[in-house]
Amino acid sequence: MRIYHSLADARGQFGPCALTIGNFDGTHLAHQALFREVALLARSRNWTPAALSFNPHPAYVVAPDRAPKRITTFDQRCQVMASCGIERVLILPFTPELAHVSPESFVKDILVATLQTRAIVVGDNFRFGYKHAGDMHLLAELGLQLGFSTHIEPAIRSRYGVISSTLVREAVFAGRMAMAQRLLGRPYSLAGPVVPGHGIGSRQTVPTLNIDPPTEVLPPNGVYISRTWDRPANRSWASITNIGQRPTFHGDRLTIETFVIDPFPVPPPAAIEVQLLHRVRDERKFDSPEALRTQILRDVERARAYHRRANRWQAGLH
Repeated sequence: MRIYHSLADARGQFGPCALTIGNFDGTHLAHQALFREVALLARSRNWTPAALSFNPHPAYVVAPDRAPKRITTFDQRCQVMASCGIERVLILPFTPELAHVSPESFVKDILVATLQTRAIVVGDNFRFGYKHAGDMHLLAELGLQLGFSTHIEPAIRSRYGVISSTLVREAVFAGRMAMAQRLLGRPYSLAGPVVPGHGIGSRQTVPTLNIDPPTEVLPPNGVYISRTWDRPANRSWASITNIGQRPTFHGDRLTIETFVIDPFPVPPPAAIEVQLLHRVRDERKFDSPEALRTQILRDVERARAYHRRANRWQAGLH
């Protein structure tokens, strides 16, 4: 995959392409359906499968008080896009100037002239251009005029309703990790560099790996069964993760601490991705570090049992 961050960089390098357009925050199952349709269409015509996204989310520019909290980083989004067959991504800076571009100019000057778009695949709620004046009907009309085909994909429903980034946020904020996983097609995860902790865990409870993820959507404080990944090395370990303020130690800021159950090589990875699989309990204050350590070990046994069941289920699929 090649990633571009401006129209100048992408010009002459991007197309001819089949293209999907959106923010793709969460890269949930409905987004993935668009990516796969683009890849299928591009392969049939010998075009490049591509995606256009925006940074920041347009709402941060046009309506900052209504801007949604970020679910995934762009690195995470691009990883999912690549797994679905996307080969080019333009992450276009969203500026006040871009916000005022008319729907017609957006399509003619950016999509066709610069990106050499031959086909566009979008959802049925797609809007574009100044004040969201463009819709799928205008897009189809412009396609007839400018020589690209338009493919409108219907919404994808789940047992929880139409799959959307909003629904993913609601699931995570409620701590419903199984629901989030069904909407995303993968476990919800937090990724970031391993950062120094206070050293209390290694001395008084259990040693942990701590991260400070750049995502803004976090589940409620508590303890979660998890799986921890070192993506560059393609290694993972069963783990249990605490999200909270460490009340037993009078903590005053949010921390994300992961205890790896399986042994792993020393030194630890520089960055990890923590997949949150199941909520175990609320975070609470214990009378002593020893009492907390006893509870952590109980939580670890629950995590071991969970991972054993998951491993048996996975083995049954093969």
